[in-house]
Order: sequence, then C-alpha cells, then structure tokens
Amino acid sequence: MTDRELAFKLCIFGDGGVGKTTLVNRYLTRVFDGSLKMTIGADFYIKELEIEGKRVVIRIWDFGGEQRFKVLLPSFAKGANGGIFMYDITRYTSVKNVDDWLSIFEKNAQDKQIKIPIVMVGGKLDLQEKRSVESEDAMELSEKYNLQGNYECSSKTGENVEEVFESITRKMIKSANLI
Repeated sequence: MTDRELAFKLCIFGDGGVGKTTLVNRYLTRVFDGSLKMTIGADFYIKELEIEGKRVVIRIWDFGGEQRFKVLLPSFAKGANGGIFMYDITRYTSVKNVDDWLSIFEKNAQDKQIKIPIVMVGGKLDLQEKRSVESEDAMELSEKYNLQGNYECSSKTGENVEEVFESITRKMIKSANLI
C-alpha cells in the first residue's frame, strides 16, 4: 500500500433477502441482476475508487442473513472499519432485528478507542408502493442506535447506490483521521 492508498474493511449485514448482495453487485458492476442466489456464509469483494486524490480500496464483506449464518458474523466482523445494516423497506420484520445485528457487529468489530461508522440502508426503494417501513421510523431507529446515517436505495434502478458507498467510505476515512 502506498502513502496515497487507503484500505478499509466494510461489512454489510442484515436479514436474508433484504438485497445486500444485489446492492453490492449493483455498486461493483452498475448492473441489476435479479437472479442472484442467497449468500451462503459470506462473500468478499474488492472495489477501488478515488476520493480527494487518494486511492481507496474497500474490501466488502457481504454476510448471509439467515439465522444459521449469524454465527459467522463475530469472527468476520473483526477488524472492520465500517458497517452497513441493511433492511427491506417492504418488509417490516427486516428492521425489527436491528438490535440483534448491531450488538453482534459492534461487539466484535469495535475498536475500544474508535467508534467505527455504521449506516442504515433501506433497500428496494423501487417498490415504494409496497413500503411497510416508513422513512421516519427508520430515521428514528438510526438515531436511537447512534448510527452515522440513514439511506434508502434501489439496486434495481441504481438510485442512491453510489451515494451509500461513497458516504460510508468518507465516514471510514474521517473516523481513521486520514482526511
């Protein structure tokens, strides 16, 4: 790694079927693939980008959201620089488990000196007419858990996908006092 290059570990977690893998796929390829299969365990991706003249490498860890894979999150969360808790705006049950997901992630990822940035992301914004999680409720949860942002996006249309990743990357850089 050069002095102009930064590297971060970003974990994406939340219930199964909320759109974590399609979000990452859309971000990396700029293409929506509705036929993606459920993540078994965890998947790993790398994205390089440039922010304020610095080359940034993001190592993205996408966790399977089914209950049986939750046991993997503690070991994979170690060393994370940031997190995305994702839920489905059309499925209220997907946001009800925020406490459980955050407690597992924060307990295992958190450096005792630095509070790493975690944002909350509601997926499937293109299904607005089927919404069951109101934006205001998500905002309140984000504030309750002291998260560093709340976003809604659509992997299908691409709306806000880039913004989610650029925002969390900037927050990770700031948290590490590198910009």
